Amino acid sequence: MTVYHFVGIKGTGMSALAQILHDTGHEVQGSDVEKHFFTENELLKRGITILPFNKENIKEGQLVIAGNAFPDTHEEIAYAAEKDVPTERYHKFLGHFMSNYTSVAVTGAHGKTSTTGLLAHVLSGAKPTSYLIGDGTGKGEPDSEYFVFEACEYRRHFLSYHPDYCIMTNIDFDHPDYYKSVDDVFDAFQQMAQQVNKGIIACGDDEHLQRIYAKVPVMYYGINEDNDFQARNIEKHTKGTTFDVFVRNTHYGTFDITGYGDHSVLNALAVIALCHYENIDVEVIKARLLTYGGVKRRFSEKSFGEQILIDDYAHHPTEIQATIQAARQKHPDREIVAVFQPHTFSRTSRFLDEFAETLSKADKVYLCDIFGSAREDKGTLTIDDLATKISGADVLKEDNLSLLKMHQNGVLIFMGAGDIQKYQAAYEKL
Repeated sequence: MTVYHFVGIKGTGMSALAQILHDTGHEVQGSDVEKHFFTENELLKRGITILPFNKENIKEGQLVIAGNAFPDTHEEIAYAAEKDVPTERYHKFLGHFMSNYTSVAVTGAHGKTSTTGLLAHVLSGAKPTSYLIGDGTGKGEPDSEYFVFEACEYRRHFLSYHPDYCIMTNIDFDHPDYYKSVDDVFDAFQQMAQQVNKGIIACGDDEHLQRIYAKVPVMYYGINEDNDFQARNIEKHTKGTTFDVFVRNTHYGTFDITGYGDHSVLNALAVIALCHYENIDVEVIKARLLTYGGVKRRFSEKSFGEQILIDDYAHHPTEIQATIQAARQKHPDREIVAVFQPHTFSRTSRFLDEFAETLSKADKVYLCDIFGSAREDKGTLTIDDLATKISGADVLKEDNLSLLKMHQNGVLIFMGAGDIQKYQAAYEKL
């Protein structure tokens, strides 16, 4: 029996894929650094072995799945090549795996994890569904009809996929360490569109996605009038959002969602459009939308004394703006406090002014030191360069977290794609 060995098993996609293979009866193990990441919790629940990196982990009878964050010179990947142990990159393996199902890729610069999670939850109420979500959550159903997965545009990795359907949430300039411009990003999405086999569900409110063309039908969703699937009569309240959906100007139904902000309406619309196209019963869609609990690190909220603490993955100006907007909808009478940790030096440098502008929409801003990635661990920029552009911003260290106590009735939003959770955990301990 083949043993699947994951190099970098704590990565969000890698962890989810390992869970899927385990759930469908395969023998799975993996290796990674010994630092704790939230993505390993589900692996441990399933009894999946996690080893420290060591070339001796590589043995005959394995198929090595290599995480994209690790170069070919990594000790385990290089040793596998030396010993002729078959090795596939994560995105290549996933591209082959999805051919067994009706596959739905969810991609976009923002919102893909939340939309993937919501779609997986709704479809699971109608048909057996396997799914891979970018928050490290994966589930494999042995008799699945659908496979819902998050498709990342970084380094054009999603071009390894030829899905039946593709939901495209938006196109925006990000990953400046790889992409040259928003036109370069568009080019990648356009290439992806040509690889879809049945249909594309695209946000028509996005000016870039309006230019997408493909050999399959492209259906548009959004709030603007010229969309195939349009949200009208949107009512925002502190318990969620209610709206009507019109399909080509014909009323389809009234839907309630537990999410906040315009982006939550758009995410739900994308899911409704896909389910409508696949003839999922409308009452099932309505019921499942109401029971959706969200994905990890996306507006994850808890009460803490008189304060509300929110953990969110927002690491791009567009995402920060959406998160602050959602917090104001849910907590209109509270002080909104942003605690932000920039992720990568190249992104911080490229969007310095945009970060300052969007963070300034909060009532108070605290900034944590820039988090470097495995690909980019140093730079000339410092957090003070951002702090000077935001009126009243303070730089937060682990030894001055008591500053956060001042906001007695505040909503504290801990935002970032690095290890911002350690600041929240340290504050709670304090």
